[in-house]
Amino acid sequence: MIPKIRTGTGGTYGLIRYLYGPGKRDEHTDQHIVASWNDFAPDPGRNAHHSIAQLAAQLDQPVKAVADRAPATTIWHCSVRADPGDRHLGDTEWAAIARRIVHATGIAPEGDTTACRWAAVRHADDHIHIAATLVRQDGRLAGLSFDRRKAQAEARLIETEYGLRRLTPGDGTAAKNPSSQERFKAERTGRTATPRETLREAVRQAVAGAASEEEFFTRLRDAGLRAKLRHAPSGDVLGYNVALPGDRNADGEPVWFAGSTLAPDLSLPRIRRRLDAGPATDTTEPDGRIAGSARSAPARRRRDAADIAERAVVVLDEDDDEAAAQLVGAGELLDALAQTSPAATRAELREAARAFERATRSHIRAENADIRALRSAARGIVHAGGALGRGEDGGATAMVLSTLVLVAIAAARWHSARGHAQQAAASRQAAEHLRAAYQQAAATPMRRMREAGQALPADERHRHVTTIRTVLGGDQEPSATAGDGGHGKLAQARVP
Repeated sequence: MIPKIRTGTGGTYGLIRYLYGPGKRDEHTDQHIVASWNDFAPDPGRNAHHSIAQLAAQLDQPVKAVADRAPATTIWHCSVRADPGDRHLGDTEWAAIARRIVHATGIAPEGDTTACRWAAVRHADDHIHIAATLVRQDGRLAGLSFDRRKAQAEARLIETEYGLRRLTPGDGTAAKNPSSQERFKAERTGRTATPRETLREAVRQAVAGAASEEEFFTRLRDAGLRAKLRHAPSGDVLGYNVALPGDRNADGEPVWFAGSTLAPDLSLPRIRRRLDAGPATDTTEPDGRIAGSARSAPARRRRDAADIAERAVVVLDEDDDEAAAQLVGAGELLDALAQTSPAATRAELREAARAFERATRSHIRAENADIRALRSAARGIVHAGGALGRGEDGGATAMVLSTLVLVAIAAARWHSARGHAQQAAASRQAAEHLRAAYQQAAATPMRRMREAGQALPADERHRHVTTIRTVLGGDQEPSATAGDGGHGKLAQARVP
């Protein structure tokens, strides 16, 4: 069950008209009140003699009574939505849920007859909207503090008591979700994602392996984003804003997003902290090939990254708080791979990077951890350019992906041990996408190694089979698991 709170100014007429209207796409049906402050509020949906204006006027009456003493923010709007898999809730149940939410948040504590006025409107099977005004009937202002946090806590209790799907509680480190208005605009303009989501991904990729603040801003612009810096009177850069070309508001102006509004760790101070704590060393290749070898630069950098990622798994398994930094570095490595990997694996890698982003943020700070190796690996992958997905590139891609499956599994265990439910779930989701990407990347290298193995003399093939089975244990099929040094078996490990 998801409560979502917004506040606004002015009267409630516009909100009530929307709640009783047809919706954006005629999705509102059977609009009616399930509960209100006095249980006698006018209901335009069920009584032809009542109007939207009457309901809005009664809600707004305490605000108008205080006249000039009214606060700047007067409207409180909370939508409460059930999970799609939850059972159908009747009006009586939704009414009880609405009363619990207004009690928990301080809008209308139970037994307080002079609290704020409110009405819960239902216009769909799976959710209600609570509209309230923030001046109490006794003329005092509503005593709201941490209302969003309290609504979430009450929702967790409601889920348990009503037998609904229990959502994982948040810890305040998640990125802000796009609003309904942003999603409607994206659909209207033919975008597959909202500008907020697109910008968040682009900024993450720009910071992956960046060696300096200047390089980070250059990457933003090279990615085609509009970027502007915010300066102090002294000239020092305080922050930055980004916008998508062509994304404009009603006045024709660019829609700007500050880094901190995209995600908590994308503010300029947080990015600076990452750049200072884990400076990425220069990994520029003189050309596309490693001297004296047929191995390409992308393949070399992926093999290096696999070795470094294996060390991150060891740190995560040690169950130390310093491992929090390793998750940040692993996230950069994933972002680097997502923008440079072959087309066959790119979609799964982008989904893995989006999921793992949540796993990189928690309240645990690893102040002294060294993530230079991971950041340098990410930098090397970005500078080496795109991998082709065949030959040595394909094998190296499969190798680093199988290692990152282990990183994601270790991250899930590390977060679970600390009660970080959302981050643990995100780690598991990332592991599933990484496993799918690995299977795509490994298909061709595995087939070629199988063909090469079948061409070996029988005695030599039998000797290799015996060795591989001894190393892997059990009766593993060598042709399916041994081609990348055992990484194929590791990539099949179950996520805890």
